[in-house]
Amino acid sequence: MGRFSLIRFRLFFQIIYTIVSNGYMYGFLNGKIYKGSLKYTCVPGLNCYSCPGAIGSCPMGALQAALNKRNFEIPFAVLGFFFVFGSIFGRFVCGWLCPFGLVQDLLHKIPFFRKRKQLAYHSVLKYGKYVVLFGLVVVGSSFLFTGFAKVPAFCKFLCPSGTLMGALPLLGMDEQLRSQAGDLFYWKLGILMVLILLSVKVYRPFCQYLCPLGAIYGWFNRFSLVQIHWEKDTCISCMACQRVCPINLPPEKISVSTECIKCGQCVEVCPKKCLHFKK
Repeated sequence: MGRFSLIRFRLFFQIIYTIVSNGYMYGFLNGKIYKGSLKYTCVPGLNCYSCPGAIGSCPMGALQAALNKRNFEIPFAVLGFFFVFGSIFGRFVCGWLCPFGLVQDLLHKIPFFRKRKQLAYHSVLKYGKYVVLFGLVVVGSSFLFTGFAKVPAFCKFLCPSGTLMGALPLLGMDEQLRSQAGDLFYWKLGILMVLILLSVKVYRPFCQYLCPLGAIYGWFNRFSLVQIHWEKDTCISCMACQRVCPINLPPEKISVSTECIKCGQCVEVCPKKCLHFKK
């Protein structure tokens, strides 16, 4: 028996979770969106409602739908969902339970280009996801945007998961839909292509700089139940954890930083085992 690899287990878990949460095979075979009772519940990661295989709703889409209502109401159900999953997992959701996160992880494994953890001006660009959250998700859904109507602006104008997992499969199976594809589709396709190419070189660029769901879960990172614990007294400051960390976090910021997705690579590489998932 070989030594247990947390990194391989994580990849296996991501793949299985993505298959299960997008397991409506009839939808892929017939170009139909599942609209059964399960669609009234949200899955924790960024998983497009319009994906033919999706069996649940995306929490970002659900939040925008709630804010889109004619008479403004506080979306207690969706906010409660974020509080529950955020309090338990934090950005562990991003690292383990997000299909589009898996897509970026796989793209980054392609052996092209010299790999980078972050873009230049990362310290400024990382706040982009908060701009998207408030500008597109909240303002775009709650107030006047692009004229005189509320719109789910994040889903409509930016979300790459919707393009990859929803629009492309549906267009591929429906000639009538293809004939109706216009400038908006090509705009979003362009965004997706840029992110795909960027993901080969830079680790999870969408997660780091644009994802509003990651912005929300990041607020819970410091006190969520799932934590990577650092035993400072046994640490020898070899910094192996920071070298392997895909977003370059030192040990004191692992798990508590709003940027940490709790992928576990630091746990795997620590020679003194002073980093471990909290028991």
